[in-house]
Amino acid sequence: MGFLKTQSDATRVPFQEGGNLANVEVIDADKTLTVEDSGKCFNIGTDALTITLPPTAKGAKYLFRNVGADGNNIITVSPDAADAIFGTVQNAAADSVSAGVVDKDIINTKATANKGDFIILEGDGADGWYITGGVGIWASEA
Repeated sequence: MGFLKTQSDATRVPFQEGGNLANVEVIDADKTLTVEDSGKCFNIGTDALTITLPPTAKGAKYLFRNVGADGNNIITVSPDAADAIFGTVQNAAADSVSAGVVDKDIINTKATANKGDFIILEGDGADGWYITGGVGIWASEA
């Protein structure tokens, strides 16, 4: 199931950049995702969690949202060892860029974390995951 938006006539249709999600799950412990989790929005309000992505699958999409207090949560999203994360989260202060290094995490940094920060990742089925949306400061693992 992918991201959906609700139209004025109450029908739900696919929506590329977010929208009303049919499936929201709270994560309060480290979690390893499966392809079957695709289309879910994950709300994370607990500090220092790592969410591990499955091997890339074409079209698989996940949204990770920080629901903790400002400056409280560090959220780490970790790709499979053979995959990379590519793309940019644009910000007013400074863009967060992930250069696509294999087996490197993307992290919502604790000191700059704000309630509502999010990142959307979509699998390409070959090289890894692409950032297709986001807000906040997300740093690439060194």
